[in-house]
Amino acid sequence: MLICFSFSNFRCVFCFCSLFPVFYKYFISIVLHAGKPFVDVLKEGGVLPGIKVDKGTVELAGTNGETTTQGLDGLGQRCAKYYEAGARFAKWRAVLNIGANEPSELAIHENAYGLARYAVICQENGLVPIVEPEILVDGSHDIEKCAAVTERVLAACYKALNDHHAILEGTLLKPNMVTPGSDAPKVAHEVIAEYTVRALQRTVPPAVPAIVFLSGGQSEEEATLNLNAMNKLNTKKPWSLSFSFGRALQQSTLKAWAGKPENVGKARAALLARCKANSEATLGTYKGDATLGEGASESLHVKDYKY
Repeated sequence: MLICFSFSNFRCVFCFCSLFPVFYKYFISIVLHAGKPFVDVLKEGGVLPGIKVDKGTVELAGTNGETTTQGLDGLGQRCAKYYEAGARFAKWRAVLNIGANEPSELAIHENAYGLARYAVICQENGLVPIVEPEILVDGSHDIEKCAAVTERVLAACYKALNDHHAILEGTLLKPNMVTPGSDAPKVAHEVIAEYTVRALQRTVPPAVPAIVFLSGGQSEEEATLNLNAMNKLNTKKPWSLSFSFGRALQQSTLKAWAGKPENVGKARAALLARCKANSEATLGTYKGDATLGEGASESLHVKDYKY
């Protein structure tokens, strides 16, 4: 399992975790977005540190507001420094959206090949690349539309990764779950699981060891239940299906803490509840019985989300 924290949030959450060793059994890696990496402390807990290496998105000329991700310039030198500092994996987020004519072939191609170049540069410098082609949930499209777009995007990504001779066994995929748009009627967790796993079966080679989902603005509990439903499916799943949640792991913890030292105990309990629930979901054994902290059932969707 992999978790993502911004530097400011991580410092808050980490003070709870360092006092609560049981936390470590639920995670194997942590992404730090910037700043002091806590490398020595993480290693002592058996946790692998990683770093977000892209430099954000910019508008892609010739498109209707679509984007491409920047940060390839000097990436090799930066990766070498990150490895020397103790990082063992990296993350790069490409962003696509669904519209009447989006994503365009240009946007898919540029983002897929950007991800592939990043992945190879990471591997050349000893880092495991997390490949993250996020298709935003914004819109009123149905789940069939999301599935079709997800398959197009993932197929392009793996074509690009193969063209660049990336070692697939040394990569992780961080995709969106296949869901209806944020303005469309919701569907059952089992339906999301079926459409998501089918899209992966059609596009992701079995050489990829694990798929770690982003939460994409889902509530904490919704993301957990969807992951659990996928792992309960009795079908071909040659990869481990796990999670790389940011917002969907922090929301109830940060609300419980509220910046007050006297709330640290409550925040630790809220974080542990989400850790345990998601860990069970990776095995398909989550019963939906986690103690829900404040905000655990709230949608975390932010239109055109950036970080």
